[in-house]
Amino acid sequence: MVCFERALQWRERLGTMGERLRHRGPDDSGFRSEARVAMGVERLRITDLRGEAAQPFTDPGGTVWVGGNGAIYNAGELRRRYRDYPYRSASDIEPIVPLFLDRGIDAVAELDGMFALAIWDGRTGRLVLARDRGGEKPLFWRVVGGEIWFASEVQALLVDRAPCRLDPAGLVDYAYLGYAREPKTLFAGVRKVPAGAALEFSSEAPRSHRYWHPEAIAQRRIDAGSAALELERLLTAAVERQTAADVPVGVFVSGGVDSSLLAALASRRIERLPTFTVGFPDASYDERSPARRLAEMLGTRHVEVSAGEPQLREALDVVAARVAEPIADPAILPTYLLAREARKQVGVVLSGEGADELFGGYPTYLGHRLVAGYRRLPAPLRRLVARSVEGLPASHAKITVEFLLRRFVAHADEDLLQRHVAWFGTGLPATVLADRYREAFALAPPAGRDALREVMYFDYRTYLPDNLLTKIDRATMLVGLEARAPFLDREVMALGLGLPSDLRVRGFATKWLLKEVAGRHVPRWIVRRRKRGLSVPVAAWLNGSLREETDRLLARERLEQGGVWSPGPTERLLAEHRAGRANHARALWPLVVFERWREHWMGA
Repeated sequence: MVCFERALQWRERLGTMGERLRHRGPDDSGFRSEARVAMGVERLRITDLRGEAAQPFTDPGGTVWVGGNGAIYNAGELRRRYRDYPYRSASDIEPIVPLFLDRGIDAVAELDGMFALAIWDGRTGRLVLARDRGGEKPLFWRVVGGEIWFASEVQALLVDRAPCRLDPAGLVDYAYLGYAREPKTLFAGVRKVPAGAALEFSSEAPRSHRYWHPEAIAQRRIDAGSAALELERLLTAAVERQTAADVPVGVFVSGGVDSSLLAALASRRIERLPTFTVGFPDASYDERSPARRLAEMLGTRHVEVSAGEPQLREALDVVAARVAEPIADPAILPTYLLAREARKQVGVVLSGEGADELFGGYPTYLGHRLVAGYRRLPAPLRRLVARSVEGLPASHAKITVEFLLRRFVAHADEDLLQRHVAWFGTGLPATVLADRYREAFALAPPAGRDALREVMYFDYRTYLPDNLLTKIDRATMLVGLEARAPFLDREVMALGLGLPSDLRVRGFATKWLLKEVAGRHVPRWIVRRRKRGLSVPVAAWLNGSLREETDRLLARERLEQGGVWSPGPTERLLAEHRAGRANHARALWPLVVFERWREHWMGA
């Protein structure tokens, strides 16, 4: 916390803030304080396990303080550059101090890694808050009584006991997307530091410094052969950097192409690599068999984690009580179970986040390709197709063809990003929102002519940092496990963002280039598998063991008091789902999660 006008008035709250983040750093706590600034760090020991690596770090004169969460992969290079600096540890965070002394805020652009950083510069009386390029590590801030408070998770910023208010713009994002786009949150006054940016605070208004400009990465002229070789080289190097740690490292695997490729590359560096997968009783969700086959082929120490309904209910209660953000992606629940088991063996796991957004992995991308042809069909034929699709029986299985077809025909006539959000978002009808919120959702028009490239970039800037990376960070850090994403290595990202769309989606093949690389390291049956993704059988759950709680949370009286959701349209959604006339789980689940969150964190 920092105050630029006077001495800190809320210094005693720093200890409580640390307690609320101890799950992220259970190994060590460090504090430093002066009249106008105080900083605390809850440390997870990954590199240099000794006490000398406790944070925050300061320069010998005590003028620059650095506290960080994450990993700096080019720390060795920085140490060599500033070899005369009097280091007190082998930490990967400490080299940021001499770099910042030399380069100031421009130092952030020279860091290669995943990180959330707080830097106090006593020379200029400025505070710098910065996040990594992809948004792997979170960082939030708010103003409390003239003081700047900052933390890795929202609950640490709520210790002033002031009543919490909803942020309308964040709420509307959540309704349509299932998350709030940065810098918004669902709490009024609480903001995210954007990915790839540094915020500079002083006695004047905060200044934003964007050091990562993914939108400016030009499409590359590159042939498939050289692109595959370059991607293989960059990804191999990224895995090598990210498996470096002073604690054991493992990999989350599903039998899909992304995690299988990471496991194959990591197993070359780590003998008897620990791998972890989660299994479900419902066969349409279960991926234990392909993951087991991969583990046997690679010779890994493989662990299977059960995610039956009792375990998922337990995970739901833990996440709702300990994470002050309504995370509408149900995959956080099995991810938490997976992380909890993995933490018994390893301190770091590699995971495949970023591959789909950078290399074109989602079925929706194929849908956008097919829209033009569908729109050219004669109107009577299109009406016949729509009626046929509507007549298909609803299914509670995972991402069925029926589900995809219903979404396709319902939104094929909409503009690009509106169509993409309708296909890929929560699917909540606008009528479910209370009247005062319905007109607040806005999407910037696409900047280019390549539709696939536009929607992939949209997902990279929104769905990836604000949903996927939020999910895996909170799930893993709840148990003090560090997750790393090699596909979000800065050079791998730059390559992926610059690829033409026909090297990402070719014909009916998604992730075409990545699969070309993967085919050199894993069996072809893995490369040919249809994308499934990690999810939870929510549809049956809402009609089963969660039925009573769902009815309570979405009861008309409660919704009328809350003033967020319209009772009538909400009741119709639930009634259709209960009767089996439609599968509305994707739309209903965010409402259930939101109401549980509102009850726990806003006292509603």
